[in-house]
Amino acid sequence: MSIEPTRILLVEDDPNDVELVQLALSRYNFLSQMDVASDGEQALHYLLGQDGKSPSHPLPRLVLLDLKLPKVNGIRVLQTLRAHPRTRRLVVVVMTSSEEDSDLNACYDLGVSSYVVKPLDFQQFLEVAQQVGLYWMLLNKPPLFSP
Repeated sequence: MSIEPTRILLVEDDPNDVELVQLALSRYNFLSQMDVASDGEQALHYLLGQDGKSPSHPLPRLVLLDLKLPKVNGIRVLQTLRAHPRTRRLVVVVMTSSEEDSDLNACYDLGVSSYVVKPLDFQQFLEVAQQVGLYWMLLNKPPLFSP
């Protein structure tokens, strides 16, 4: 099993937030590709495959996961990823507007790597997305994956 050290999967259904994250990270050369899943079901298919077939692409280095998603919510996505051998060590950062203690605790109970509340201010949102990207893509040493 391989991991793509310069790929991010953004799981986000708000096109404005997708655009902001892409804008925030586009100026850095640590990112070769940002794939986007607009709902939880798409994210699970991307990461785990579908119809009994594994995905043909390597895992991303980082998953940025919103919680409020259509089809399958972010907490359920995280729960599924942590239960699967292919993705149980994958770096997953929740980026959400939810400041609910129940969401925060549920995500940490499920082994989220980090929980970030999205700022409402445009400039602050850009800065937070950049800081998250820089830390997880450049400074953090990701876990090793078994073949």
